Amino acid sequence: MTPPEAPLVTDHGSQPPAALSCALTVLRQRSDFLKAASARRAPANSMLVQARRRSDDDPATGIRVGFTCSKKVGNSVARNRAKRRLREAARAVLPGHGRPGWDYVLIGRAGATVDRRFDLLLADLTDALARLHTERTPR
Repeated sequence: MTPPEAPLVTDHGSQPPAALSCALTVLRQRSDFLKAASARRAPANSMLVQARRRSDDDPATGIRVGFTCSKKVGNSVARNRAKRRLREAARAVLPGHGRPGWDYVLIGRAGATVDRRFDLLLADLTDALARLHTERTPR
């Protein structure tokens, strides 16, 4: 039996389910994660989303996304499962709701990212992105 978040594969000639779409690039440099950590953030029930608009002199294009889970999420099996779920959610939501020229970091939460129903996980990410992209009023 496949887990509920696993997509059904009907065409064996297509991309493997773990590969992100062409519009998304995965963050790998620690400096990119640190830059996103000091920018905007939107908490959700199942994750924390950090986002930053890249500067104009940054050569990267498109939407970039990174994933992380601390040891608070659980052992390595739980952390990897949480990151797999976050990757699949990002692949489903970010092409439609993310903005080119932005970096996003999705951080898993203990007891929530792994256990939350996948449709609610997608709704959490969509809501967090909407809050991140609304203009803030100065205080």
